[in-house]
Amino acid sequence: MASQHSSQGIAIAGVAESDLGSVPGKTIFQLQMEAAKAAIEDAGLEKSDIDGVLTAAPFNSMHMPSMALSEYLGIQPSYSDSTITGGSSFETHVGHAMAAIQAGLCTTCLITYGSTQKSDRSRNPQGTYGNPEPPWQFEAPYGPPLPLAAYAMAARRHMYEFGTTSEQLAEIAVATRKWAALNPKAYTRDPLSIDDVMNSPIVTDPLHRYDCCLVTDGGGAVIVTSLERARDLKKRPVAVLGFADTHSHMGISQMPDLVRTAAGITGPKAFGMAGVKPSDIDVTQIYDSFTITVMLCLEDLGFCAKGEAGAFVSGQRTAPGGEFALNTSGGGLSYCHPGMFGIFLIIEAVRQLRGECGDRQIPSANLTLAHGVGGVLSSHATLILGGE
Repeated sequence: MASQHSSQGIAIAGVAESDLGSVPGKTIFQLQMEAAKAAIEDAGLEKSDIDGVLTAAPFNSMHMPSMALSEYLGIQPSYSDSTITGGSSFETHVGHAMAAIQAGLCTTCLITYGSTQKSDRSRNPQGTYGNPEPPWQFEAPYGPPLPLAAYAMAARRHMYEFGTTSEQLAEIAVATRKWAALNPKAYTRDPLSIDDVMNSPIVTDPLHRYDCCLVTDGGGAVIVTSLERARDLKKRPVAVLGFADTHSHMGISQMPDLVRTAAGITGPKAFGMAGVKPSDIDVTQIYDSFTITVMLCLEDLGFCAKGEAGAFVSGQRTAPGGEFALNTSGGGLSYCHPGMFGIFLIIEAVRQLRGECGDRQIPSANLTLAHGVGGVLSSHATLILGGE
């Protein structure tokens, strides 16, 4: 039980998504408002209870996002945070909200995100990876399709060092699609086989189309408050037990080692704070921008040894009915991926701990991990959550 583990006195009290998938005609603000309203209602709170606002804007989409969003929502916060570390931003926001509440800077934080990436017809928002100045001075002049090429290099290096195969990467995509088939909100639910992945077009060698995340619209929201207060609210509270974040580089040319990520730093720290170990985790949510992202993080978080992730995921071990419950929403590969996916990892982790996931529910889920990744394997943030 969560009470057996280290408590930080902080809880997630509400979670929600906006409309997902293809949502033409709605702005980033509207999607965030939808999600925020639903998350506040999920927690049994009122908007007037919110005194902390944390958000990360899609790249190049808005100036001073926490100020702009607060104005749009009609909230004057006592704590505001626009930290952006890519897809890991929202795990980091939970850690920042925890610290702010513990310091007495605020009592109840709203974390939001929204993107219209699919409606905008853009995988790579303007300028994100195209600036020839640092940190992209060694990449941009040569025109690699970033971020795709960066992850492809990591995949090829993993294959070179450890004998990992494209079929093993495909195992992740297929297992994740099987989870999506159990999620009515998932954007892509059609059956997918190893052969389907292997026969899909190469996007950037060695990554096939189905090794790559979706491009969708959508928004999400999370409410963080004290555990004491959360116990008096509408839903079963989810305790924040452990947190750690860091970043090791910006440009892929500066990554210290293409197959050893900073998850190897954040994982042990978060597990140590929570007083648990990888084998204690019941449900795991790992950012799946690409299948190789999952493989690297499984190793670096300590779920398997370095170089063994290919064997670890083989035989559909991470699919429904398998030994290791991974990305049970359908993940960024099949559920949704509106530019940055980290907030949706938290939403699914919370719902699993509450027992709200229907056909994809993991029985007796008591401990979950949500691990966000941003940039080109650049930023990493790990959360350990426990059911009360």
